[in-house]
Amino acid sequence: MLGAQKIIIDTDPGQDDAVAILLALASPDEIEVLGITAVAGNVPLSLTEKNARIVCELAGRSDIGVYAGCAHPLKRKLVTAEHVHGKTGLDGPELPEPKIKLKEKHGVNFIIDTLMQEPANSVSLCPLGPLTNIATAMLKEPRITPRIKQIVLMGGAYFEVGNITPAAEFNIFVDPDAAKIVFASGIEIVVMPLDVTHKALVTTQRNEAFRQLKTPVGVAVAEMTDFFERFDKEKYGSTGAPLHDPCVTAYLIDPTIFSGRKINVEIETESELTLGMTVADWWRVTDREANAFFVGDLDTNKFFSLLTNRLGRLPLNGIS
Repeated sequence: MLGAQKIIIDTDPGQDDAVAILLALASPDEIEVLGITAVAGNVPLSLTEKNARIVCELAGRSDIGVYAGCAHPLKRKLVTAEHVHGKTGLDGPELPEPKIKLKEKHGVNFIIDTLMQEPANSVSLCPLGPLTNIATAMLKEPRITPRIKQIVLMGGAYFEVGNITPAAEFNIFVDPDAAKIVFASGIEIVVMPLDVTHKALVTTQRNEAFRQLKTPVGVAVAEMTDFFERFDKEKYGSTGAPLHDPCVTAYLIDPTIFSGRKINVEIETESELTLGMTVADWWRVTDREANAFFVGDLDTNKFFSLLTNRLGRLPLNGIS
């Protein structure tokens, strides 16, 4: 074991974002969370930064710094997803108002300062929402780009096409201009698209396993998923809710759970029909250089076993 990987989580919580954060905070042997930056996405920034603080408190990790980032996409009007996540973004459980104070530093500046202070290629970025903060940091301070170890993100789709338009996945659609910058950066990128996340389904039995942890975290996650799944069951006819964002955290802990291909992925920013589409050359029919590891499948049982086991550890003994 080489020690815990240093990461910054960039997020727009979101029930599945919350579970991804909880999984990271429950796994200190593999993951060291340097801080959490919030971005507008599933709900506006005022709620995403608040939700990130709520989740840290739920995990018993009031030591984690939460920073508010960008409130709007680079060039476009913000699109949100209250129809999926509810008016707060964390609808489902009754969670108390956070006591953790929001850090004063802007989230983009936190990303820049951290990457410039830590050794080069030692920090990974883990975006769980639109890529506005990441792209803004790259534009503001280009020297950070070669210092990033890797970017492991949830976003995009190929075989599963779109969930917010016929062609586009939500995170990429909200800020396709930011996504284009990130995918063109030359950084090592791992993509968790809908193709894999739609296979990470919380069935009734899996959700009951969360509830049977009989901890505040286990019960809250079960209640989040109870709320979250109503949308996907109605839309897709699925057996439960897909846990999109925890795939990012699980990959950092155990990449053998996942399989995919190193391919070229381009972001559509012009077309009215396909704006925000991740044009993934899965079959390698172009000569465009591969720029991302595009994940297509996972071992579902291993994924949920890991998730349930780790959630059961929170809050961690000796850390509060």
